[in-house]
Amino acid sequence: MSNQHLPPDALDDWLAGVSDLYGLGGVTTAETTVVLDVARDVSRGVARPAAPLTTYLLGLAVGQAVAAGEDVGAATARLAREVTDLALARPEAGASDPGTPDGERP
Repeated sequence: MSNQHLPPDALDDWLAGVSDLYGLGGVTTAETTVVLDVARDVSRGVARPAAPLTTYLLGLAVGQAVAAGEDVGAATARLAREVTDLALARPEAGASDPGTPDGERP
């Protein structure tokens, strides 16, 4: 696998392709912004490895909320607020483990 990174302007195309792959309706800019904000806040407030794992769990929770009849945008915003509040409420939010950069596991 190459180590090439996607240019920022191609993010929408990438997300549209992944959405098509899984038969999803697509992702709005607002939803993308919310998920990226969650990843940033969790990365800073908890630890870097927690960011992708938390956004994965956020996606599962949004899926459950949508299956129960909630609008995807509303569910994403509501659940993102909850997890961001949890991450930022941690007493050590923003503090890294002194033994590892940004709280990463060794």
